[in-house]
Amino acid sequence: MVRQFSARRCVAIPRSARLLGAALLAAGCASTRPTPAPSGAVVRQASSEALDGSARVGAAEYDVVIRDGRVLDGMGNPWILADVGIRDGRFARIGKIDGRGAREIDAKGLYVSPGWIDMMDQSGGVLPRNGLAENKLRMGVTTAIGGEGGFPTSASGIPQYFANLEKQGISINFGSYYSATQARIAVLKSFNRAPTPDELARMRTSVDSAMRAGAMGMTTALIYPPSSYSTTEELIELAKVAAKYGGVYASHMRDEGRGVVTAVRELVRIAEEGGLPAEIFHLKAAYRPGWGILMDSVRQVVEAARARNVDVAADLYVYTAGGTGLEATIPSWAADGGRDSLLARLADPATRARLKREVQTGSPGWWNIIEAAGGWEGVVLVNAQNPANTKYQQKSLAQIAREMGKEPADAAWDLVAQGRGRVMAIYHMMSEQDIETALRFPWTSIGSDAGAALSPGQVDQTGLPHPRMYGNAVRVVARYARDRKVLSVEEAIRKQTSWPATRMRLAGRGSIKEGNWADVTIFDLERLDDKATYDSPLESPVGIEFVLVNGTVTIERGAHTGARAGKVLYGPGYGR
Repeated sequence: MVRQFSARRCVAIPRSARLLGAALLAAGCASTRPTPAPSGAVVRQASSEALDGSARVGAAEYDVVIRDGRVLDGMGNPWILADVGIRDGRFARIGKIDGRGAREIDAKGLYVSPGWIDMMDQSGGVLPRNGLAENKLRMGVTTAIGGEGGFPTSASGIPQYFANLEKQGISINFGSYYSATQARIAVLKSFNRAPTPDELARMRTSVDSAMRAGAMGMTTALIYPPSSYSTTEELIELAKVAAKYGGVYASHMRDEGRGVVTAVRELVRIAEEGGLPAEIFHLKAAYRPGWGILMDSVRQVVEAARARNVDVAADLYVYTAGGTGLEATIPSWAADGGRDSLLARLADPATRARLKREVQTGSPGWWNIIEAAGGWEGVVLVNAQNPANTKYQQKSLAQIAREMGKEPADAAWDLVAQGRGRVMAIYHMMSEQDIETALRFPWTSIGSDAGAALSPGQVDQTGLPHPRMYGNAVRVVARYARDRKVLSVEEAIRKQTSWPATRMRLAGRGSIKEGNWADVTIFDLERLDDKATYDSPLESPVGIEFVLVNGTVTIERGAHTGARAGKVLYGPGYGR
């Protein structure tokens, strides 16, 4: 069971007498600060005395009542027409409600679903600087699970990291994995070698500390050095530690293209021998000759594992391009020793010539993301991390190479060397057919592989983002459920609510049920549309009308209210 603590440190005494068959409510936190309704918003505010804690009894039976909405419970069932009453941060009644709410929302013609859960989030480093998570909330996301690269702190620093989030306040619910890469770097730095028995023991201790501090489990990002230097056996030993506390192993696998099936088999082995569930991060078949073939092969491996009780599942984002650093185009052995060593190798003509040959012929332990993109034409620079090179942004590496008068590899690696931060690119490497196939698997959920925006709607130091940062969750429902009928709206909601909540053991979340935490996304299905594109990735979606986090209205007609009612979600080993 995942434990959760309010980021606002307020406690109300729950009143459960009116619950229909619900268990005694746990203490919650619901904002009673009135929020002005923007023009056109159908929100009714009770009298001011009803907002006073001592005067509320008799004046308003609920903190919030959502009226006449098409309520989707998150379990995949058809919608029902109902009112939803919220008290003390939790669902208090679903059905016909005669009593009043301190706030009333008219949801006639709108869909009312559980708040959406982002299963692969990258907000861990942003939330301490900007806890509003506006781009997440404006696409209906109320809970984010981060940590592909771990925490932005060491294992010993996790308690303070979480404490700081709680003190500061955050607008979404947030939990995180700890990364095996963090444990490796803490002991081996960035060197490409196996740990000694003593070093492995120290790495296990780091994972143990992280799990007891509240990590959800353990992750790897095996296409990136130094994570790519980890052996399967090393990861199994670390996974056993996470398993002891009920954690999940989640992985950006070693290969997502030609060798994706082999990579899935490795993940299954780690889960089976490590004794814990496993999650495939951003499932894809990024190899053009394998489009329409590899995804079904992945399905067969996963379902064979599940048939023998190995708990394997996956999440995905719904775009045909991925996004990562341009350094991923360099065979991973070149990063042995860290960035300075990498730059020294790139500066050596003989070594660079060898690297270019390996782009053509392959390199052991390296996934050729250039091949996945169909060549350099499919790799588009989005953030040069150097003012002198911003003129090349939004151009393919093939075009940049022509403008520079260089080979594409030389152009790409010179950009990496000249970058003052991580140079980012978009890689066009997946097919719509495979996205649709993966969405139909019952064991897939939705993850954006994107973080909260530091400066929503603006270009910040991270440069232009992937459109998934602003549109992924909405795109699942609008494009793939409503428009393309790949799956039903009910199933699209299930994949973003009850299924990920069950998978991550988020107790009391993911479904509209009396007694559960009142995370709610209210949307207009007809208007719902993701607006972000590769050319204009900063556009917010339309059709998300209201979002409530733990019973507090946080998005109102598309605008953030400033509320910080989110909770830190602690993993199953917390405090053990």
